[in-house]
Amino acid sequence: MNNEGNVQQHPKDIVATIEKDLRYISAIIKQKGRELLSNYTITPPQFVALQWLFEEGDMTIGELSNKMYLAFSTTTDLIDRMEKNELVVRVKDPHDRRVVRIHLLDKGKQMIDEVIQKRQGYLQDILFNFSSDEVLQLKDSLMKLHQEMREE
Repeated sequence: MNNEGNVQQHPKDIVATIEKDLRYISAIIKQKGRELLSNYTITPPQFVALQWLFEEGDMTIGELSNKMYLAFSTTTDLIDRMEKNELVVRVKDPHDRRVVRIHLLDKGKQMIDEVIQKRQGYLQDILFNFSSDEVLQLKDSLMKLHQEMREE
């Protein structure tokens, strides 16, 4: 929407191409991420959970379930397995002892950091044939798209 609250219309074929390209890019990134994870003792959903904890900090299983769009019981099973692998630990909330939060351990942080560095290296290789201006324009456009989607 523009500042007056009116919807700005773009040609449908261009919007369709953008949607298609974003879908394909997302699928490639997801597949590449799974390939990178094959070297670790972690499943893709566990990695997503670790990422949320890494980016947002400690949270309850309910909060994590909502972020991941998973059933509470599924998230509980995920946390159980990650706790056994010493990636996370359950801790009592210091302000409310009835609340249990999931805390990311150093081993989990290290795993996230390694995988993200490998993902960034992959993207760095893909962007090799882009000019500096193209990379900056892509970054700015993606940031704007992300911000608009979050505000929606």
